[in-house]
Amino acid sequence: MIIVTGASGTLGRPLTRALRAAGADVRGLSRGAREPADGMAWARGDLATGEGVRAALEGAETIVHCASDPRHPKSDLPAARNLIEAAREQGAPHLVYVSIVGVDRIPYRYYTIKHTVERMIEKSGLPYTILRATQFHSLPAAVLDYLSRAPGVMPLPTGLRCQPVEVAEVADRLAGFALGAGPARRADDMGGPEVLTLEEMARTYLLARGRRRTRLPLPVPGRAMRGFRAGLHLAPGGATGRRTWQEFLDASFPR
Repeated sequence: MIIVTGASGTLGRPLTRALRAAGADVRGLSRGAREPADGMAWARGDLATGEGVRAALEGAETIVHCASDPRHPKSDLPAARNLIEAAREQGAPHLVYVSIVGVDRIPYRYYTIKHTVERMIEKSGLPYTILRATQFHSLPAAVLDYLSRAPGVMPLPTGLRCQPVEVAEVADRLAGFALGAGPARRADDMGGPEVLTLEEMARTYLLARGRRRTRLPLPVPGRAMRGFRAGLHLAPGGATGRRTWQEFLDASFPR
């Protein structure tokens, strides 16, 4: 049996679909009771408190930990701690964790929390796989949507590049580890097929949305932004993703 945390999220949905398509017995971990739907079964367990998590993991051979809260990153720490403690009581299930390229090098709060969770898993004594991926297409799309809301102008942080990756491709990679390719400990980083400047992405995004904006360069200070400008969040050697930014735009905003 495979347990997936965050099974109803951006990554969890395509991951559980891929696992079910492969014939796996997969269950999502849910804080509250949920009825099976669309072939998806649920186990009840609250990662925040640990309540019910041990019972939910009974019989699990693999756990894929996708649950995360960028808005409240500190909550990721007790969630990971409760998950690891419950997993240890089940023996030695394979723990698969999705992280982000650059978490160990960019002093951004959410990233430092993700890196702390990585270290907790590495020291847990459990067999594990940690996959770091670059940003999903939906993240820069959401950022560009926000930046283009003001009429007529679009402020753009200067000097930034991005290597967006298709979320379903990351899900397929995680499914491969969950179905028997792991544990790989620190797997090779995964990124999209191209590295683009934020200016390039903004230009094609505006065209796809039919918006006209004057793009204004916006210098953003800070250590974290220096890390992003230096490209510490990129994985040019791990460009195994196939779907391009333009293909994502064409599918998301058909004309």
